Amino acid sequence: MKPVDLPSDFSSDPLLRLRREISDEASQCVACGLCVPHCPSYRVTLSEADSPRGRIALMSGVAAGCIPMNARFALHMDRCLTCRACEAVCPNHVRFGQLIDDAREMISSPPLEVRRNNPGVRVSRFRKWVERELIAQPSRIDALRPLLRFYQRSGLQEWVRKSGLLGKTKLALLEAQVPFIDKPRSSSWSPVYPAVGKPRGEVGLFLGCVARVADVTTLDATLFVLNQLGYTVHVPSAQTCCGALHRHRGDADAAEQLERQNVQAFAGLDAGLDLGAIITTASGCGAQLSEYSSFPDWQRTTRAPAVGPQTGSETTKRSPPKFLDISEFLAGAEGWEDVRLQPLPYKILVHEPCTLRNVLRASAYAYKLLERIPQAQVVPLAGNDQCCGAAGTYFLDQTEISAALLEDKVTALKAGQACYLATSNVGCALHIATGLRQAGLGIEVIHPVTLIARQMGMQSLK
Repeated sequence: MKPVDLPSDFSSDPLLRLRREISDEASQCVACGLCVPHCPSYRVTLSEADSPRGRIALMSGVAAGCIPMNARFALHMDRCLTCRACEAVCPNHVRFGQLIDDAREMISSPPLEVRRNNPGVRVSRFRKWVERELIAQPSRIDALRPLLRFYQRSGLQEWVRKSGLLGKTKLALLEAQVPFIDKPRSSSWSPVYPAVGKPRGEVGLFLGCVARVADVTTLDATLFVLNQLGYTVHVPSAQTCCGALHRHRGDADAAEQLERQNVQAFAGLDAGLDLGAIITTASGCGAQLSEYSSFPDWQRTTRAPAVGPQTGSETTKRSPPKFLDISEFLAGAEGWEDVRLQPLPYKILVHEPCTLRNVLRASAYAYKLLERIPQAQVVPLAGNDQCCGAAGTYFLDQTEISAALLEDKVTALKAGQACYLATSNVGCALHIATGLRQAGLGIEVIHPVTLIARQMGMQSLK
C-alpha cells in the first residue's frame, strides 16, 4: 500500500491516523542527506538506519505497510535522541520531532499480539508506574527530597557506590546520577514570591518534576534573582510534569493529560494578573511547553463593569504569556542597575543543550547573562552542536551510544581547562556531572542563573 492509498477517513482508527500523519510529513523529506552528519546516533553507529534520512524512510515504509513494525524498527526509532539537530538544518523544514514522536506512538499502539511477539515495542510496567505514579505527581516528587538527603548524609550512598551492590543494572546508572541534594529554602512551594524593592512585573515559574529533587538550587536561584530584580513570581500548585518523557516514549494520551493540567494551572491564576512570561529553568521542559497546542485557547474569567448594584462575570479569550528560558528572560529584564554582582575571575565553559539550541533557538542568552559577571571568561564548550547523550531516559535505554557521546563531552571539558560548566538543562547537568566525577575532574556543573544568584549574594543551604 502506498501512502496515497491510505483511507482519508481515519477518525475511528487512531493508528490509521498516525500512519496518515507520518506519511504526509515524511513525504516532505527529499533525502538530500544534509541532516546526516549532524545526527549524533549516526556518528556513533555509522548506520543509515540510525540517521534522520534513514529513519524517515523506515517510518514511511511502516506507515505504508511495506515494512513490518517489529523489534528492529523499534530499535532504530529508540536510538534517536530527539535532539532535533536534523530539524534545525533541514532545508525543507521537515518536522522530525513530530515524526519521531508519532512513530513511537505508533510503536506503542499496535494490536496486543504484535506487542507480545516483539519485545522491542514493549515498555516495562515498572517504568510506566514510575511515570504515572511519581513523575506525574509533583507532591510525591517533593517528598523524595528529605529521603534522598538522608540517603546521602547517612553515608548510605557512599557505601552503595563503593560496594557495587547495584552491579551494572539500570538502577545503578540512575543512582550514579543522583546529585548532592541541597536543602530548599522552604519545605513547600509558596504560591507567590513577592518582588524586592521597585516592582517591575509579574511572571509565572514552571517547576518541572526532576528539578524539584535534583535541581532545587536552580529553582531557588531563579526565585532569588527574579525577586531581587523586582519581579513577583507566581507558582501555581496544580502544575505538574511537562509531559516530555511521556510524549517521547509514545504515550500521547498521558502527555496530553499533563498538558491540560498545566494549562489549567497557569490559566487559573488570578484573573487580574498580567504575567509577562512563564519561566522555565530546564530547556527540555521549555521545549515541550513551547509546543503545547492548547495554550493559545486558554480562557480567563473577568469581572464585568458594575451596572447598578450588581456585577457579573464573563469569560474571554486572552493571549497566553510566552514560555521563556530563564536566561532569555533575564537577558532582557529590568532592574540590573539596582543589583551588584561580585567578580568571578575564572573561565566558565557554556554547554548548549539540544533543546535550547535546536528547538527554542535561545542558546545565545546564557552567554549574555553570564557576561554580566565581572572578570568572568565565558567560552563555549567545544562540540556544542552534538548531544551529550542524556536525552531524558536515553542514557538508561541506549547505554553504549550515550556513553560514547558523554566521553566526547568529558574530553572537551578536559581540554577546556575551566572551573565551571554552565548548562541550562537538568538532565544534561546530571549526565555530564556523572561523567566528570567518574573521570576524576573537579569541574562544577551549574545552571547559569545559579551562578548569577551566587554572585548576587545568595547562600546555598546545606
